[in-house]
Amino acid sequence: MLFYGTVQRLIDLLAGRDEGLDLDRAALQLASIEFPGLTAEPFIQLLDSHAVELAARLHENCSGPEFVAAANRYLFKELGFRGNAADYYDPRNSCLNEVLARRAGIPITLSIVYLEIARRLAKPVHGIGLPGHFLVEYRDTDYSAYIDPFHGGRVLRPEECLALARQVTGADFSADPSVLQPVGKRYMLLRMLNNLRGAYLSGAQDRKVLQVLNLQIEAHPRPAAEYKQRAIIHLRLKRFSAAREDLERYLELAPEAPDRAEAEKQLQSLRQWITGMN
Repeated sequence: MLFYGTVQRLIDLLAGRDEGLDLDRAALQLASIEFPGLTAEPFIQLLDSHAVELAARLHENCSGPEFVAAANRYLFKELGFRGNAADYYDPRNSCLNEVLARRAGIPITLSIVYLEIARRLAKPVHGIGLPGHFLVEYRDTDYSAYIDPFHGGRVLRPEECLALARQVTGADFSADPSVLQPVGKRYMLLRMLNNLRGAYLSGAQDRKVLQVLNLQIEAHPRPAAEYKQRAIIHLRLKRFSAAREDLERYLELAPEAPDRAEAEKQLQSLRQWITGMN
């Protein structure tokens, strides 16, 4: 089992088979890679309470600009949610429970806090998968605004979002309006998984990298690169039979891989080693 409790609904969501699992619960299941045995309910209740507190600051039929202003005051001024630039690649920044407890995180997890509070209040706020920097967008028939939770809820125009993406990634997205389109839960969770994998790889936390790769492969069994990377992790953990199986699968899925000769040589060595051990 990858996490405490059942993960089948999470896998179904990641695989695009079932959208029924709420984003907050799915994100907390991902966080149990870092925090085994994590209980979701206290953090669900904390989001509930934040929504109730924000609702008390809104008048009936408040406009879009009024909601955004009130949400930004409450979340970023009163509660003090902020971007954790100093320890950006700390895996805890990708864990919703820690972001709620410490009130610090990276763009996508802070955006999830904003999204989930807005969802509880039936407000039209959506995730925006801007390359290199996640945002949210408020949009109704009268008003729209892009909001940057990592930088205190600053409100951005479309051209400012594109400039931010260029600043972070070095690429020009001005000819690609799709980067400012809303994304769904599945996209956000896959992006969070990639963030966790990067954080664990940089910290040489192989067993946690393995958990992330197991989940990614179970949800999407076709991408060859994940099998290759998992084979490397298995080798580091001295799981030679598992490494052999993943290398075989990698070569099956990527018959024209540029490193095929190297992978075949490594696979042959593994087979000889395993035979010699038996």
